[in-house]
Amino acid sequence: MIGWRARLGFLVPPGNPTVETEMIELAPPGVSLHFQRMVAHGIGGSLDGQNERNQMMIDHLGDSIELLAMVNPDVIVIAHTATSYHLGSEAEAALLARLHQASGVRIVTAFGAVSQSLQRLGVRRLALGAPYSAEVTLQGKAHLEANGFEIVNFANLPDVTNIYVTTTEDADRLARSIDTEAAQAVFLTGTGMPTLPVLEALEHDLRKPVISSASAMMWHALRSSGVRQPIPGYGRLLTLE
Repeated sequence: MIGWRARLGFLVPPGNPTVETEMIELAPPGVSLHFQRMVAHGIGGSLDGQNERNQMMIDHLGDSIELLAMVNPDVIVIAHTATSYHLGSEAEAALLARLHQASGVRIVTAFGAVSQSLQRLGVRRLALGAPYSAEVTLQGKAHLEANGFEIVNFANLPDVTNIYVTTTEDADRLARSIDTEAAQAVFLTGTGMPTLPVLEALEHDLRKPVISSASAMMWHALRSSGVRQPIPGYGRLLTLE
């Protein structure tokens, strides 16, 4: 593996068809990507039983990270934003500390990447869009607010029973529906909803930053690994150091 500029690990929910595709699309030359699936039973992406599967993935994080740490990544990203919403800030911080101590690898969450991204953009007032159930969407709103962000508008996609069947058209429609003049940026949460193809056009039309869990994860993982190469075509965030 000599010669790699960075080695990034992503811990991905089972059945999620989007994370690998989007991270591979974003990765600059010389960056090595490694993926490991989290553990959860049931129908992946289904809104029914989402909280139970979230807890199951959390319960097995140690084993999953132990396997991914074998490739010696510079950083491991828990590529599941709702993990943070489910845990809350204090429990998440304690869990990350334990996982880091056990693995010896820096570990960050998708939400941690989002928080760092919004701070880098100088954003505090957000419009939040989610493919989740109303319950989990409210958890996300509360978690953002607990971390100092103001949610000026929010919504979840109607009539969705499984996150993994959402499309970029869903992401585009959702972003446009939640945007308000008061929002400094639009955030599309959820790593299972594909977002990359629409971020640039949304920013052009809405005239403000639009980020997703995917764009934030790659930006933060690269910067955490010392890679500061701009990646144009996916919104302003990925062009910033």
